[in-house]
Amino acid sequence: MAVKNTAQVVIGGKIITLGGYESEEYFQKVASYMNNKISELSGMPGYSRQPMETKHTLLSLNITDDYFKAKKQAEIYEQDLNQTAQEMYELKHELISLRMQIEEAQKKEKEALDQRSLLEGKVNELEKELEELLK
Repeated sequence: MAVKNTAQVVIGGKIITLGGYESEEYFQKVASYMNNKISELSGMPGYSRQPMETKHTLLSLNITDDYFKAKKQAEIYEQDLNQTAQEMYELKHELISLRMQIEEAQKKEKEALDQRSLLEGKVNELEKELEELLK
């Protein structure tokens, strides 16, 4: 079972203790993301004059927007991956089919060569017989 970890991080200038099964590095990454979002929003005109509740709502909306965009991108990548997997399956199937056709053609070629050798042998025998008859 995973061990629960805690880490102190700074978000918006305040020290916060985060806890969970992720690593401290992960907690710091989350805090960094939050701080970048806060910084991004703070650069917008009029943001600093908004009540704290509005600031939190805007921060939540921006993070939710990022989440949905990332989720949509992940879905697109998953669709691409599934399509690629399907194409690979079809190509493998086609490759196996072509290999079977090659093996069949090689078998027929060998049979034809064997038949040719047999016929050449008979032709040689008949030529010898003809020569003896013509003597």
